[in-house]
Amino acid sequence: MELIAAFDIGDRRVGVAFSDPTLTYAIPSQTYFRTGRFREDVAALASLARARGATKIVCGLPLSEDGSESAQSEKTRRFAAALEQEAGLPVVLEDERFTTRAARADLNYLGVSAKKDKKKKAVDSLAAAYILENYLAEERDMKEERNDYEEDPIVELVDDDGKTYRYEHLMTFEYEGKWYIALTPEGAEEDDEEDVAIYAIVGSEEDEHLETIEDEALLDAVFAEFLRQYEADDEED
Repeated sequence: MELIAAFDIGDRRVGVAFSDPTLTYAIPSQTYFRTGRFREDVAALASLARARGATKIVCGLPLSEDGSESAQSEKTRRFAAALEQEAGLPVVLEDERFTTRAARADLNYLGVSAKKDKKKKAVDSLAAAYILENYLAEERDMKEERNDYEEDPIVELVDDDGKTYRYEHLMTFEYEGKWYIALTPEGAEEDDEEDVAIYAIVGSEEDEHLETIEDEALLDAVFAEFLRQYEADDEED
């Protein structure tokens, strides 16, 4: 069972939330008041995550409404990097746009007075829960997409003459900032390296296509990376 901690990091306060062990929903927890001492704050939040048995940490990333980053984004990235090192846990950043606004709106709807100090604390922890809810929803969507793809792993490629070839998808993987796909002819013997074809994925999402890798040295390096990741996946399974 996993458990994820979420932090809505502010200059003065940090909202805290945790997932349930099944990663189904987020639970607002508390508000941490920052001391103004960077390392002390990092250590305190790392301790909170470890004390609850968290296996991962999600931090809200403040972005402008158009999605661009700001000075606050950089401060959060720096804090998250230090937190990852201190906690010894993976830390991921999740877009936090509109979460605080949504938390305030919900508290207003529930009739919590804006003059009460407890509302500030509630806003922080509720915003952290919304950040975590967004992350959990995205992870569920990605898992469903992977499952759908695994149910039908056949890829059809059409050459310049219009002839169609059917391949089984082995892996889509990243190497040095670029994406590649490894295929094998449908019905080929499993683990036969000679029957593996690797293509580069190029173009935008709207015009994505495959290209052969002409550079033999690059092809060898990409193939070696494919073998490394493929064998690592087998070991995990």
